[in-house]
Amino acid sequence: MFISSGIVQAQEEDIFGIDTKARPEKTRRSDSGVGNITRGIISKISLELSGGYGMHLNNMDFSSAMPENYPISILNDNSNSQAIAAGETTVFESNSSAIPFDAGVRIDLFGLFTIGGGYGREMGSMAAMESDSYQFTFTNDKYVFDKMYGTLGLVLYDAKRRRALLNWKYRKYSGNNHYMQAERKLRMEQNYPWRFTLEAEYGSINIQESYDNTLTATEPYYAIGLRIEREFSEYTKIFLKPNASFRKFNYQLEGMEEAQMLEQKLFTINLGVALRLPGTKRCKIPGCGVKMKHLHNGVEYRGSSIWHMQNRKVGQWY
Repeated sequence: MFISSGIVQAQEEDIFGIDTKARPEKTRRSDSGVGNITRGIISKISLELSGGYGMHLNNMDFSSAMPENYPISILNDNSNSQAIAAGETTVFESNSSAIPFDAGVRIDLFGLFTIGGGYGREMGSMAAMESDSYQFTFTNDKYVFDKMYGTLGLVLYDAKRRRALLNWKYRKYSGNNHYMQAERKLRMEQNYPWRFTLEAEYGSINIQESYDNTLTATEPYYAIGLRIEREFSEYTKIFLKPNASFRKFNYQLEGMEEAQMLEQKLFTINLGVALRLPGTKRCKIPGCGVKMKHLHNGVEYRGSSIWHMQNRKVGQWY
């Protein structure tokens, strides 16, 4: 009995620094209260970089009292056409390519929402706009735009929601059905690295180099996209984001009160990397070789770099 009680007491002591009963939401990350709160906030912040490719579709419902002042020409295959009459409405359209780059920050809110913001640069081309009989020509065919934006995301599906869905699917099986309950537990413990977020974006455009000097961006733009993330560790991930942006530009010649509205739809696909700031310090205690997250005096430490899974499973050690 003495030997048995000694073994039980030794097992209850955190010999290896691993406490399987610790709850993540109540784990201390620092000795001080302020440090613990600060590290908890830091662990919700992610930094990210992305780049991609896109196409923009442009539309202008042109109508002017003096259409002869605009750079409009008659297409060669419509040589019988007359010049646009005053007050006549003509629809011009075009499409061209764009290459966007973004650098931003994201903050996770309760695993349900994300908020963030960032800076982006977009470089692209702009073709002349055409109607059935006319062509609207710009002074340049290249542009460079900068943007400042904020985002709000809603998490649609991730590991937490997958576990809830599995619980719901297995609800019809009795607790005495050990085979199905074991299967449920096994599937819930599997690592699920995917996350799907519906994300809205709102921001402003600053024109650095325009395809026409008369073009201004006075209105904010808005966008919506689906963010698909794949985790490689608790702190690193890559993401793919199809996105649709809707924006407006004013085309106003000098000395004229009237302005033409250029509406643009930009469809892009961005590929990027994200790094979540580690709120848990790396263990530097001499002689401690634990590679997983563990405790020392009630404070959580990580034993691996941010590029590795912290609480690894079979197949994740190499």
